[in-house]
Amino acid sequence: MKEAMWVRTALVVEDQPLMRSLVADALRHAGFDVEERSSAAAALADFDEIDPDVLMTDIDLGARPNGLEMATIVHARAPHCAIVFLTNYPRAGIAPGEGGPAGSVFLDKVALESVEDLVGAVESALAEKPVPTGPVREGNPDSVLDRLTRTQLDVLRCIALGWSNAEIARRRESSVRSVEKMVTRTFDALGVGHSPELNPRVAAAQLYVRRFGMPVEIG
Repeated sequence: MKEAMWVRTALVVEDQPLMRSLVADALRHAGFDVEERSSAAAALADFDEIDPDVLMTDIDLGARPNGLEMATIVHARAPHCAIVFLTNYPRAGIAPGEGGPAGSVFLDKVALESVEDLVGAVESALAEKPVPTGPVREGNPDSVLDRLTRTQLDVLRCIALGWSNAEIARRRESSVRSVEKMVTRTFDALGVGHSPELNPRVAAAQLYVRRFGMPVEIG
């Protein structure tokens, strides 16, 4: 059965409620599924569950971690996540384009003139994070697993155990919709999600077993 495609998810982190609401509404109108958090601590606590495609954050969040520190953590945990800083450069104490992970996009709150500019910045950041569209064919084919984040690797283990999306959601205490998105992203990262000749669940499970052996259910 074909896996459901997902709507791209944006995580907006901003301590000013009005600005957070305006940014979130703009991205929703642009077709994104949006999660809002008022602090880096709250965003990081829920990050794996949200599994966003893009993080849009202020730098000065009124508390630590600040936006730059959070972005560094996010980049290490989920290299696939695009990062956009929407900030006031003088107040943040940095110059445009400095201090963020490679590929980050910076927007000056004062200079921002339209919703189109904001959405365009998000699309630009996402364009720096292309999704692989095919399997690795040279060298070790199992090296494609190195593309996966920790969350995706955990989902892949569940698939190798033969669990359905509903069962994965139950075990992870997550929603089926969230799991469907994670599964689809995992298939795309492995390069098995777009070929009509492949059963993506079988192909993904085979990659896992070939690298790690048959998983053992715990609990």
